[in-house]
Amino acid sequence: MSQDKASLFVKDGINYFKPFMAVSVLFFLWGIAHGMVDALDKNFQEMLHLKKWQSSFIQFSLYGAYFGMALPAGLYMKKHGYKRGIILGLVLFGSGALLAAGTAPFESFFLFLICLLVVGAGLATLETGANPYTTKLGPPETAERRINFSQSFNGLAWVVGPLIALYIYGNQSHVEGEKLFSIILPFVIIGLLVLTVAFIFMRLKLPEITEDDEDAFHGIAKDSGNDLRITDVNDPAYVTNKSLWQNRHFKLGVLAQGCYVAAQTGVFSYLINFVTDHDMHPRFEVKYAPYFLSFGFLLFMLGRISGSALMRYFKPEKMLGLYALLNCILLPVVSAKMGWVSLIALYGVFFFMSLMFPTIFALAIKSLGRETKRASSFLVMSIVGGAIFPPLMGLVADVYGMAAGFLVPIPLFAFILFYAINGCKVQV
Repeated sequence: MSQDKASLFVKDGINYFKPFMAVSVLFFLWGIAHGMVDALDKNFQEMLHLKKWQSSFIQFSLYGAYFGMALPAGLYMKKHGYKRGIILGLVLFGSGALLAAGTAPFESFFLFLICLLVVGAGLATLETGANPYTTKLGPPETAERRINFSQSFNGLAWVVGPLIALYIYGNQSHVEGEKLFSIILPFVIIGLLVLTVAFIFMRLKLPEITEDDEDAFHGIAKDSGNDLRITDVNDPAYVTNKSLWQNRHFKLGVLAQGCYVAAQTGVFSYLINFVTDHDMHPRFEVKYAPYFLSFGFLLFMLGRISGSALMRYFKPEKMLGLYALLNCILLPVVSAKMGWVSLIALYGVFFFMSLMFPTIFALAIKSLGRETKRASSFLVMSIVGGAIFPPLMGLVADVYGMAAGFLVPIPLFAFILFYAINGCKVQV
């Protein structure tokens, strides 16, 4: 075994590589869902004659479910453990996909949004469990690298998702009863695949992380009934004795995560509108648009892989700050309508957004000890930013043009920059 692998997955003589890879499969599955759904806005705009802000309710439903489901999912996992929580998330995810396929012939946008709520509830449950679980499957000092590594599988899936959407875009029928027929097969396949994975996880042995394990992970030892705690806040194994909401780095982390998901969802959702907008040059045909989104997700995946590797040499918070600053610089170039330069800048935004979600997540739950599961629930709830922001960005695009819409995420990245510089510091 290489030293690198040992530093990531081996703690106290136990190798967590196999359970880590099993859980990383989950990142791939929900990445498929997000990548495909983010590509559907333009298709629904054309098939059902929706405005940009109206089609953004696809993201509103999917990400809005995170807000309602994250806390119940966290409570469920606190009582029943990570494994059962993961299985519950998979069952909800798969069931929602099959419901979407079954109701497609009704051609009801409202029904489709309800199905996405069920899918989103499943994804919220999975993320509430899988994200913090990966940080515990190895030494605390490499937690940020582990979650970025597992999120790379998520990035790979987002490359595949828009390619699946190509099948949906291929249906150009305007005949009543056939407009949404092409979503049936992809959603059936995804639903059955996810339910199969749920069955496999029922039979899979995964190490359960108990509260005592979390105490040990964060350096709390029991001695004659008294806690012996690491007191250096810069030690990766330090754990705070504050209540959850007294931790400044956690509270600001929730806000930073909400800002990130809001900005990410807006950028992902409107890339296709950007490259097909009649005011843009170059301008491309809608039928080829999912390829452009897939390429963006490829850069996103490469950003996560390279980011995970670079964290061996640079502090995660420094990389987070640099990437947030670069996005603040690139977005005005995107909105400036500079042809290929603006398009390349937009792809740069994809690359530099890549490590933000897992890095913010890992920094926000740092040193929280047995409060980690509850903290994870609130961080997943903050994904509701992805529900609120796209309609606003779409409204700006409808009024002022698609290019102007890409100015809206700049304040969000600016707050992430602040969090990286100052907000993420653990305080005594």
